[in-house]
Amino acid sequence: MSDPAVPTPPAPKKARVPKTVWDLVFTLLIPILILSPNVLGDGIGVASVLGGGKTGNVRAYLLAALIPVAYVLWDILKNRNVSPVALIGGAGAIVSGALAFWYVDGVLYAIKDSARMYLTGLLFLISAATSVPLFRVFLDATTIGESPEARATTQRVLRDPAVHRGLVQGTVVFAVMELIQGVINSFVNFQRVTASFGSDDFNTQVAQVNALMRLPGLVLSLAGVFVAIWFVQRAVKTRYGAQASIFEPAKLPGRAP
Repeated sequence: MSDPAVPTPPAPKKARVPKTVWDLVFTLLIPILILSPNVLGDGIGVASVLGGGKTGNVRAYLLAALIPVAYVLWDILKNRNVSPVALIGGAGAIVSGALAFWYVDGVLYAIKDSARMYLTGLLFLISAATSVPLFRVFLDATTIGESPEARATTQRVLRDPAVHRGLVQGTVVFAVMELIQGVINSFVNFQRVTASFGSDDFNTQVAQVNALMRLPGLVLSLAGVFVAIWFVQRAVKTRYGAQASIFEPAKLPGRAP
């Protein structure tokens, strides 16, 4: 019998599954399993459960394409995340979902599968010619947890003409990397997704390319982000000194020198 004078230690918190894992499950693993012709056994897949033949394959293709879209939109609504970054991601998901109903194969499918990357790249390129280069959206998102004073300091620095030029360069770099990623993704799809839309082989080839391109696509996206940040940081250090950092408001001066 426990001593009532001794406090009961709190129950250990259950480890939560990292969001990155959920992202991979809903945007990569589940779609690949849905498209696989043998996921439920030898020659039995989701397509056969959904009607079989071309009808089942088309339904399986749509389901695999729309689950990631539903997950992204659900995540935005659940977390009430209306930041510009989340909205850009949501818009990209909606575009991908709408294009899923464009039933094409061959070169048109290769272009369709990369459409989100092409649109993102073009949008960022266009924004580089405006007063608000879109790479600033990502930098603004990093200040959400900062105090109002720190955020005001960061925003003032980002408006500095010298730093703005760095933002323009970073936005162009990010846009170019998205376009390069789109071209590579289109090339791989054109080479590997050769079957007719609605066939077992088409769904299998789409699943294979999705798995194959996930890591290279992530590497290219991160490379674009890091190089863009380097341009911004270089502009900040040139303007405010070697110790200045856009991610450390305390090291930014209260007034421009």
